[in-house]
Amino acid sequence: MTPEVHDEDIRAAALQYVRKVSGFRAPAAHNREAFDRAVDAVTAATADLLSTLEVRGGAPAKSA
Repeated sequence: MTPEVHDEDIRAAALQYVRKVSGFRAPAAHNREAFDRAVDAVTAATADLLSTLEVRGGAPAKSA
């Protein structure tokens, strides 16, 4: 993809998304595990999406 998307970019976007939908910039200690699991899940789903997208007339997109 142009521009190239790095793992750090994907993780940062996932963190921003989870913060937005949860309403918390930083979760309380008792919610930390669920918050981190959600960030991990969104990161994985996004990386999977980007690795399988095809640009019309091109090869599958590469992730970092």
